[in-house]
Amino acid sequence: MSTTATIAEYQAQNKAKLISEVRRRFEAEYVTDKSDKYDSRDVERLQQDDSWIESYLAWRHNVVDETLKMLDESFQWRKEMAVNDLTEASIPRWLLEIGGIYLHGYDKEGNKLFWIRVKYHIKDHKTILDKKKLIAFWLERYAKRENGKPVTVMFDLSETGLNSIDMDFVRFIINCFKVYYPKYLSKMVIFDMPWIMNAAFKIVKTWLGPEAVSLLKFTSKNDIQDYVSVEYLPPHMGGTDPFKYSYPPLVDDDFQTPLCENGPIASEDEASSKEDIESDGKDTLETISNEEQTTLPKKGNIMEPTSKADENEKVDSKMKTFKKPLSVFKGPLLHISPAEELYFGSTDSGEKKALIVLTNVTKNIVAFKVRTTAPEKYRVKPSNSSCDPGASVDIVVSPHGGLTVSAQDRFLVMAAEMEQTSGTGPAELTQFWKEVPRNKVMEHRLRCHIVESYKPSSLTWKDHAFNMSVKTSEDLCHQLSRLVASTRKLEDQVQQCIRFQQLLLALTVLLLTFMVSFFYLLHG
Repeated sequence: MSTTATIAEYQAQNKAKLISEVRRRFEAEYVTDKSDKYDSRDVERLQQDDSWIESYLAWRHNVVDETLKMLDESFQWRKEMAVNDLTEASIPRWLLEIGGIYLHGYDKEGNKLFWIRVKYHIKDHKTILDKKKLIAFWLERYAKRENGKPVTVMFDLSETGLNSIDMDFVRFIINCFKVYYPKYLSKMVIFDMPWIMNAAFKIVKTWLGPEAVSLLKFTSKNDIQDYVSVEYLPPHMGGTDPFKYSYPPLVDDDFQTPLCENGPIASEDEASSKEDIESDGKDTLETISNEEQTTLPKKGNIMEPTSKADENEKVDSKMKTFKKPLSVFKGPLLHISPAEELYFGSTDSGEKKALIVLTNVTKNIVAFKVRTTAPEKYRVKPSNSSCDPGASVDIVVSPHGGLTVSAQDRFLVMAAEMEQTSGTGPAELTQFWKEVPRNKVMEHRLRCHIVESYKPSSLTWKDHAFNMSVKTSEDLCHQLSRLVASTRKLEDQVQQCIRFQQLLLALTVLLLTFMVSFFYLLHG
């Protein structure tokens, strides 16, 4: 056995011992005395979820005593906040509508962005508990869905005044990542911090501790693109993201509706098609539509029927009319383009098809399948196949039977690495998905976006020029938004100068009055 393998085995054994010790000691030293202070669901999860304990251990550098204290504090907080029972209905509607806290977009490392728009926060002891619940609500939903994937917190301080500074709320957010959700913080990007808050954030650094201080990134419009690309930045940050917050539904809420397996539906001109109905015991999916293993021809696949090859050539020729999507999500197994939204043309335009491009960035074959929340609406080709190392696969998504695309529809791309000896036929893929461990599966979600007034050249089915006048109008709109924001800042600065001048004038008058009185008394 090699030295590397020996070290890895030792580390795995040591980790297992630490996890076992944490479980045993927490049960004996804490649960026995404080069982009423914990939610029984958290205690039960602790006995079953190794990765949960591991996240606390890692944050406490594998020191068991410190880990136990952290678990105790975290579990008590979870029960006080009723974290396991938090739902959308637990949060006041006005707080969800205002758009001060939400998940949207990705940073350059592929981490989800957790937006906190500070200008919408007004310090008020009557609403602070609801705001804390909203933070916990989002983090808990994200943790259950992604299970360990970190987030990047975007502290947007633009247009923020003194009445928005609430150190108690900031400390709560810090504690969420420091104690309650360890290992979930990738970094905290502070944008456009006013100079008056410098002192406040010096205090924040002490709360974070020396290990986490390096995660604070203070940015302005000039350097925020070091962390987040322009496609996920709003115009006031110098970006091009057209996203506008609205509620309902919840932003990025693609985990409420069960995702159903969706395969291509045979078109009218196809004489026959193979259907593969999957029954995946691991997923609670009641509706699983027909699967057709339609992929681009691979080397060595000499047994494929001629009709299938001809069909793939037709698909290939149609692919040439696509221009590749510009945005890319860089996952550990696949690069997925577009990164977040599938753009469909309007019914009038006739350009209703969209393209997903998957690129295998590993050294092994990667199996993938595509699911959707609306399996009756869409054809997906291919929806269940594999991708060779370094290769790319184009997936065509199109509405079926004249059904209308909805912005509420979601797509899920699932991927997992296969062993070199595994086959990639329909039967082998079906068996592979039944056996692959859940923690080995990469998942990425895509939303649907309907383009009414224009058609992005990178995402539409027909090959015609982009409507330049619309693009110009959009650019002008972005520039106008920036100009309005700059004007507001200038107005604020002018008002501050006027107040300062008025204060100086008042002081000057008082000084002159004092001097006149002094000379009058002196000579009198």
